[in-house]
Amino acid sequence: MAFLDEDFLLTTPAARILYHDYAESMPILDYHCHLSPQEIYENRGFETLTQVWLGGDHYKWRLLRAAGVEERYITGDAPEREKFQKYAEVLSRAIGNPLYHWSHLELKRYFGFDGVLGPDTAQRVWDLAQERLQAPDMRARALIEKSNVKLVCTTDDPADDLRYHRLLRQEGDFAVRVLPAWRPDKALAIEKPDFTAYISRLGEAAGQRIAAFADVKAALRARMDFFHENGCRLSDHGLLRVVYRPASEEAVEEIFAARLRGERLSSAQEEAYKTALLLELGREYARRGWAMQLHYGVTRDNNRAMFERIGPDTGFDAIENVTPVTALAQFLDALEREDALPRTLVYSLNPADDDAIDAVLGCFQKGPIVSKMQHGSAWWFNDQKQGMEKQLTSLANKGYLAGFVGMLTDSRSFLSYPRHEYFRRVLCALLGRWIESGEYPADFPLWGRVVQDIAYNNAHDYFAFPA
Repeated sequence: MAFLDEDFLLTTPAARILYHDYAESMPILDYHCHLSPQEIYENRGFETLTQVWLGGDHYKWRLLRAAGVEERYITGDAPEREKFQKYAEVLSRAIGNPLYHWSHLELKRYFGFDGVLGPDTAQRVWDLAQERLQAPDMRARALIEKSNVKLVCTTDDPADDLRYHRLLRQEGDFAVRVLPAWRPDKALAIEKPDFTAYISRLGEAAGQRIAAFADVKAALRARMDFFHENGCRLSDHGLLRVVYRPASEEAVEEIFAARLRGERLSSAQEEAYKTALLLELGREYARRGWAMQLHYGVTRDNNRAMFERIGPDTGFDAIENVTPVTALAQFLDALEREDALPRTLVYSLNPADDDAIDAVLGCFQKGPIVSKMQHGSAWWFNDQKQGMEKQLTSLANKGYLAGFVGMLTDSRSFLSYPRHEYFRRVLCALLGRWIESGEYPADFPLWGRVVQDIAYNNAHDYFAFPA
């Protein structure tokens, strides 16, 4: 089998049927990404391949550092052509790393390069890309459209004015819907040094003064109303771990007041505040018909020297090994007892959590919503072949794979959409092996529909996006 041919990863006849006849042409609903709504609205163009392909991509930055490349060729001031050359040299030896597959898929799908990137082909790829980037179909909007994307959810802070979402809606000539997604991490991060400054900003956005925890909740409700009016139907929480430490309203008010006074809080006080606010947010999501995403299991900014030098989200985060099974169950149960548990997606960066997540979520499934409680797709360090297969197998073993809402990009790059292709190939390869082994009947219309549902239809039905 040739490298990256039309049957890439599809090692059985059944897999090839499932992918080519059913999955390949399905559209994409990218319900969680970090694309810039401003860049979409302004229809950003890109001057160089380094700018569109290597800028802001911490996956590639980590690989370059591991290969001994100096930081000036990664986030520093080296010429862009030299940065690309370094990446070409490193990628040529990166066997086993998913970037080898992702990078070549991106070069093939967006630039028409069918070869293998390496030190000897880097100039040819650079010249090809530089020529292609001048074309109108290589600007931000066209890149999304040509990827067969129907809807994009960006990641937005509650204090954001959603200016570019509103401008896109008013303009009305972009075929892809771009909706905000609510990310209230800063309102929860009571332990952060800039927490009080953020609370002031939140109050300004909501048009009120925040002097108490009750004011925080009121301000967030007001901002949720604003987000809802602008099409938001999905929240997202980036957590170290899920916590559950219930406390009285009076106790939480005192904790908040102490933090405003500049007092140092104990970890128990921080958890009590976060529990109270997460419960309040969960209730509001359920009331509005929003879905709730919980991303956890990550320890961030581990290299403090590099964090202080170049900031967050630059490749220095890692997997946290704490599995909050009891706290997750207690948190979900507290909302369920109030009949206020929203549709929920749970992701852990630790692949060891897969089985526990599926077991816990199975306790809270509830009709008539299909797979109301979702085990989110293999995330971050896990969105490669082995991690995807592990997540899919765990979900199939303990839950209902046919109800899965599928892949997301979780990316800042306009060239990341081939990851959906990669996921679909992995999915079809897995199901194809099960069919070929005789474990399941060779009923391709049935399993083909399941593949199409996971690729797009389930997400379309699950998220209550406005018509």
